[in-house]
Amino acid sequence: MISVSTTARRFGAALALSLTAGLAQANSDVLVSTDWLAGELDRDDLRVIEVSVNPGQFERGHIPGAVNLRWHTDLVDTVSRDIVSQENFQALLREAGINNDTDIVLYGDTNNWFAAWGAWIFEIYGVDNVRLLDGGRNKWEAEGRALSPRQTNYAAGDITVAAADNSIRAFLPDVVDVARRDDPSTQLVDIRSAAEYEGRIIAPDGVAELAVRAGHIPSAVNVSWGQAVNEDGTFKSADELRALYADAGVDGSQPVITYCRIGERSSHTWFALSKILGYDVKNYDGSWTEYGNSVGVPVTNLAGTVWGGQ
Repeated sequence: MISVSTTARRFGAALALSLTAGLAQANSDVLVSTDWLAGELDRDDLRVIEVSVNPGQFERGHIPGAVNLRWHTDLVDTVSRDIVSQENFQALLREAGINNDTDIVLYGDTNNWFAAWGAWIFEIYGVDNVRLLDGGRNKWEAEGRALSPRQTNYAAGDITVAAADNSIRAFLPDVVDVARRDDPSTQLVDIRSAAEYEGRIIAPDGVAELAVRAGHIPSAVNVSWGQAVNEDGTFKSADELRALYADAGVDGSQPVITYCRIGERSSHTWFALSKILGYDVKNYDGSWTEYGNSVGVPVTNLAGTVWGGQ
């Protein structure tokens, strides 16, 4: 006769296995491994796209067959501070040989900062068959996998992208409304470094985009984007991510707005919270360079350096 405790243990183990399998399947819907991608590069219905922050990365060598999208010219409006238009984005994707049924894998340098930004843009325009290469360019290179300097040209695709869905995008009035509420119904997650959040510095050394004031948006909690990844740049498990953000009071029970300095690091956290954990999340791409330069908005500064930092 099997004891109740033995039955319970077996049931618990089976349930854990089921949950683990379910989690792996869920992550496979938004992330792919380097092993998987290496075995799929010959597929005609797959397009690999690099979105890197550092100029020249793609040109010195990229995943064979990959297409390059430059975040600062291709994925933004170069006249207005805005994301790329629907018309221009559709033209970019068609030029890359993308059809409505093409599977898309995005990757980039610096642990996929701007690849995640790209995924956010794809989501805004309703292109949903998109996944990130877990670990990005850094992991691919660290494993000694092939890079090619050759640019691949594809026959024009016929993808049709939808009008922009701004339900995953926050704007200045949205965050000002949260900042001014005594009991905000939306949670702000500042994913910058502790030094930026506290107001000890305005931005990391060497960056050009700056704000006049230092600090953070009132009520925002600080969970640096780097806490969401492992040493090899891959995302931590869903359980680890859930615990990380829960420690800061973010458990998915309220809508979330992520922000950083210009919106790219916060898109990485947007991806972790929304695509991996399934939370209701908007990315504030205006971020601190808009908010910290705005007139008449409240700022929290823990370092006493609100007018310029140290």
